[in-house]
Formats: sequence, C-alpha cells, structure tokens
Amino acid sequence: MRDKETRKQEILDAFHFRHATKEFDPSKKIPEEDFRFILETGQLSPSSFGFEPWRFLVVQSEELREKVKNTAWGAFGKLPEASHFVIILARTKLDTKYDSEYLQDHFRNKKKMPEEFMANYLKRIEEFQKTDFKLLDGDRPLFDWACRQTYIVLANMMTAAAQIGIDSCPIEGFNFDKMNKLLADEGLLDDGHFGISVMCAFGYRVKEPNPKTRRPLDDIVKWV
Repeated sequence: MRDKETRKQEILDAFHFRHATKEFDPSKKIPEEDFRFILETGQLSPSSFGFEPWRFLVVQSEELREKVKNTAWGAFGKLPEASHFVIILARTKLDTKYDSEYLQDHFRNKKKMPEEFMANYLKRIEEFQKTDFKLLDGDRPLFDWACRQTYIVLANMMTAAAQIGIDSCPIEGFNFDKMNKLLADEGLLDDGHFGISVMCAFGYRVKEPNPKTRRPLDDIVKWV
C-alpha cells in the first residue's frame, strides 16, 4: 500500500495539473469508463441534509451542443471541441421545500428512513428552511441554496478528472433565463422541477497553461 505522503503528493499534483482549460483537442475523446468514473464522483458528493438536489445532463447531441454554444457565451469556445460537456441542474423549490413529494420519496424509498425518524427529520428541515437560513421567501433562495450543493459536485468531478489526467473548465458564462428557456424547450427541466446551475467541459488540453499562481497560504488562512 502506498504511504500517506505519496498519496498526498499525488493529490497535490492533480490540483497543480488542473486548470480552466480554454482550448480542447477535438481529436481526443475520454474513454467511457473514465467518464463514468468522473460521474460517479459527482454522484457520491455530499449535500446538505442528503437531498442530492441535482441532475447531470451529459450533452452529446451535436444539435443540442450547437444550441448551447449559441446561447451560452461561456460555452462558445468549448463546444464542439470538448470531449464531454455537462450541464449540472439543481432542483427547484418544487422538490426541495420541506414538505415536497420528492423529499418524502427520497427519504422513504432511497434513504430507507423509518417513518418516525423521517417525520422528525423533516421537521428539522422545516425549521432550517423557515428560521435558520430563511429560504422560503420566494423561489430563488431555496433554489440558490440547492445550486450551492451542486458546486460541491462540480469541484469533485473536476478534481477526479485531474487525478486521471483529464482536463476541465467550469462555465458560468450564460444568461440564466435564456439557458433555462432552451433547456425547458428541449424538455429537460421536468416542468419546472429543475433549473440550470453551472456547466463544465471535459477533454484534453491543446497547450500547456501558464504556471499556477495563488495567494500565499498565510494570506488566506487565519488561525483563531
């Protein structure tokens, strides 16, 4: 078994390798088993209260790729060159409010929670949403909270990709309303149960990036 210091260095090497890749080599495709591995790291990501409030759209259709490229300015230079392109959706208030049918099904049938425990758990979620974080005033606060969970997925998928030599680029460069309309018109938002959160391109770099720069650790860490 590899020693801890070796594993730590391998992880740091992956973080140094990862960069927001602007140009992908269109001739190189990610093997199916490698991309499934990346998706599984997203699937296994943590979420607040275990909601798993996400869905991953792997956009392989050339027609849809063209529509996304022409709608989202941040994707214009990534499509169609990227091997794989993922749109990460977040569940809306229809599914994430404490009394939603989705949560009832999720905790009862997916998490296998006993009924009494689930009832108490949902009461705690209700208090959290109403009082602790005040998420029930309008539709956006609860949706934005769900979106924050998807960024954990995004980070894990990009890091996992880097660990096996695959490049990525996170993309927020899009008009929220226009992208949601496009996806709704394509029948991909389940009648308002999902909305777009963030996108990510995966593939292989064309050229090496500039050396990575970051602020010193002492500038961003305060021991209290």
